[in-house]
Amino acid sequence: MNPAGLLEQARRAWAIAKKDIRIYYLKGPVLIFGVFMPVFLFLAFFLGSRQLPLSFLVSGLVGMTLFFTATAVSPAIFPWEGSAKTLERLASCPVRIETIVLGDMVASVLFGIAITAVTIAIGLAGGLPLLHGPTLGAAVLLAACCFSAIGMLLAVPPTNVPSNIMMLSSLIKFPLVFISGIFVPLEQLPGWGLALAICSPLTYCTDLVRYAFTDVSYFPVVTDLAALGLFALACTTLTMVLHRRTMPRRM
Repeated sequence: MNPAGLLEQARRAWAIAKKDIRIYYLKGPVLIFGVFMPVFLFLAFFLGSRQLPLSFLVSGLVGMTLFFTATAVSPAIFPWEGSAKTLERLASCPVRIETIVLGDMVASVLFGIAITAVTIAIGLAGGLPLLHGPTLGAAVLLAACCFSAIGMLLAVPPTNVPSNIMMLSSLIKFPLVFISGIFVPLEQLPGWGLALAICSPLTYCTDLVRYAFTDVSYFPVVTDLAALGLFALACTTLTMVLHRRTMPRRM
């Protein structure tokens, strides 16, 4: 595709993202799973684990908030639009399937970054020092792209019943939270737990956020950034390929 065509598709993806932000982001499931759930999990663990430093817990809350918010709406957009018959109208427009997916991902990225910025601001207001601002910014951006791609990957099954997708999403997201070093430091995990943690992109995001606040990380910062970038690239590529195959079965 020539540069003019790419620019036009980018404009259409941005139009789709604005549509998603305007229509979908105040729905109940988004607010519950994207905003309230991380806070409730944090409070429950904070009340039961006061021996852990606040910087450790708030860093985990930042990573968990970004993960939940960036994956809260993207899995359900296609089922919502499929059940409302608006997806057929969108697909009939001169827009590529990859452009539709990209637009949904952009909306999730912006939503995740916006809510996470509030969480970070609360942590800073509570007295946490920000020691590595650029690292934190890079971690939030890369993780938001990665988690948004994971959210769209969860939307691959060609069903127009949102509850089916949300159930699948919860079955995958909650185990990732508990194996990613959010509630238990990575150095305290058993060997099998650490092997699982390495397979989760949330692990590297949380490690980078902790480094930004505490100057301590389990993995080298370069390793964390590279792992997040690779996860983001792999998940995005797989999402585009699979949605191109399953989109016709949604119509």
